[in-house]
Amino acid sequence: MESTESHQSGAPLRARKRGRWAISGALLLAGPSVAISTQATGAAPRAVRSQSASRGAEMPAPSNKILAARRKHPSGPVPLKTPSALRPFAASGGQAQWRPFGRLVDGHSAVYETTLVPPGGTQAAGVAWMDTRLLAAQLYSGSGSPGGGPYRFSAPIKPAQAASLVAAFNGGFKMNAAEGGYYTEGRLIDPLRAGAASLVIYSGGGVNIGAWGSDVTMTPSVAAVRQNLVLLVDGGRAVPLAATPNWLAWGATCGIYSCSGPGIENQWRSGLGITSNGALIYVAGPSLNPWQLAELLVRARAVRAMELDINPDWPDFATYRPSLPGGFASPDNGTKLLASMIQGPWTFFEPYWTRDFVTMSARPRAGQMR
Repeated sequence: MESTESHQSGAPLRARKRGRWAISGALLLAGPSVAISTQATGAAPRAVRSQSASRGAEMPAPSNKILAARRKHPSGPVPLKTPSALRPFAASGGQAQWRPFGRLVDGHSAVYETTLVPPGGTQAAGVAWMDTRLLAAQLYSGSGSPGGGPYRFSAPIKPAQAASLVAAFNGGFKMNAAEGGYYTEGRLIDPLRAGAASLVIYSGGGVNIGAWGSDVTMTPSVAAVRQNLVLLVDGGRAVPLAATPNWLAWGATCGIYSCSGPGIENQWRSGLGITSNGALIYVAGPSLNPWQLAELLVRARAVRAMELDINPDWPDFATYRPSLPGGFASPDNGTKLLASMIQGPWTFFEPYWTRDFVTMSARPRAGQMR
């Protein structure tokens, strides 16, 4: 087995001093670009199947309730129902209440966050819920992962995209450890593997998560595919492999104090899931084994989920809320999901960042320039 450094952890980064992100007056006048010009449809081009639905089944026609909501929101997409509180794993704990974060989209909160202690754990993990009817996804690629390039969408986030940015989060392992492929910007960077856990982003910014070849497949509307290992959650349950004694199947980890020695099972881990109604769930925490990560995703109502990057240097989830409604997201108006994360809202704006990540941006209103 190769060293942890040659896998997903890479050489440990030193904490970077947060710097103010300066934008020139000329850049502030930059017009919208493709990243903020996604389709105004709330649903992904391929329908997300419900937990009880058969694989590949299409979503039913909109209900009268949804049609009525659309009439109330003629200028923008209809938001998903706000998530309800999460039950704690410990009998003595209180329910995990959601709090809104990030800029409003058409007057609605599109991201909600909470914390939850995993089963058998003592340190809280961060949980984020993202409304995919209000938000459009974009995969950013780097020279470290997937490698190659140049890419149109790569760190740092440009002002044109910052104008609608709501949230951003880390991607997966380096490709030599991901056991899967990578497709973006019309190019197959690494071959896609059948059965691999796949984050699929469509041309309109819609998303789906599933096993490649069964839950999700290549279609003309697919804009990006990021694979990482196999599904961690399927059918609303942790897969049996999540509880395997061979936890190295879920990636090589750093030790307690460094990445140069033996790794530990309970380490920083992150994961991404999708609910039956299409919301995205991001989870990250400082002392998680694969099964605990899976159980947190299930408790947050994910029906399918995948592990993303692991080890202290890589998990990162940030939201942005500029003081003005149409303001530019920047490190100065960003907030970490967990204060203990080494990375933060500045990471995605740094030229040195060479790893892939995903942005979630406000969808344009109906009739807005595309």
